[in-house]
Formats: sequence, structure tokens, C-alpha cells
Amino acid sequence: MTTNILILCTHNSARSVLSEGMLNHWAKKLGKDVRAFSAGSSPSGRINPFAIEALHAAGVDISSYRSKSWDEFAVADAPPMRAVITVCDSAAQEVCPYWPGTPVKVHWGYPDPSNAPGGEEAKRQAFELTRQALAYRMLQLVQLDGLEEMSNDALQAHLQRISSN
Repeated sequence: MTTNILILCTHNSARSVLSEGMLNHWAKKLGKDVRAFSAGSSPSGRINPFAIEALHAAGVDISSYRSKSWDEFAVADAPPMRAVITVCDSAAQEVCPYWPGTPVKVHWGYPDPSNAPGGEEAKRQAFELTRQALAYRMLQLVQLDGLEEMSNDALQAHLQRISSN
């Protein structure tokens, strides 16, 4: 059975999309039955071009990705989530909807690379560094032994440990 992970950021245009792309990339590369989704509480309706560029440069196919509301994952026929990960502080402080499947929740906060000072090159570098940091955590997640059978308490502990690395 596929392990579904939902990654949240307020606008679903940068950090959550970078996370979704990298988790799906690692799962496919390592042959793991893990599927990432991303969403936002107030989706912007577009993916940041620097996020698209960073994922494309890493060899990640995001042709089917789009900025979407977390409401799509709070309906009865939504895929049941094993874990919900917030990657921005504002999303972590919001009251989330009910998620089918009673997932584990964890916060892995990252600064918004869209707010990096400087011109285009500085933003490009900020997005790449954010992608790399998120990729490292997503790799640790997808490599957890027994992810499918792990209890919620054990998964919570592992996800908290990953967040401190």
C-alpha cells in the first residue's frame, strides 16, 4: 500500500513544491512505494519559476504539478495521508482541516527562498540551497526502514529526529 505524504506551505508555490518533487524523485529512484503531494492554505495558483528551474536542474519531472488548496486533501475520497509536513512557519500555525487517515503531523520550517535579498542570481541560489536541504530530509524520510508498518508514535519520533538533523 502506498505511503502518502502531504507537504504544506501557505502558497504552495515554492517550499512545498520543492519537497513534493524531491520526495517523489527519491521514492522513484529508490523503488519505494511513497507518494508526495503538496498543497497550501492560500494557494497562489502558480508555481514559482525559480522552484521549477531548481527541480528541473535536479532532473525532477514536475509537468503534472500545480499550486492547489489543502481542501483537495480534506475530502472523504482523498488519498489517506500517513504524514502531513509543514515547511513554512505560517502554515504550521494555521488550523488545518481534518485529514482522512489520521496522519502524523510534523513541522520542518525553512525560510522562504522567494524572499531572498538580491537579484535573480541570489534568488536562484536561495531556491537551489532550499531544494538541497529539503532533498536531504526527504531522502531520510523515504529511507526509513519499515515506514509502511511503523506505528504513528514511531513515525512521529523518526520525523522529529529528521527535523533536528
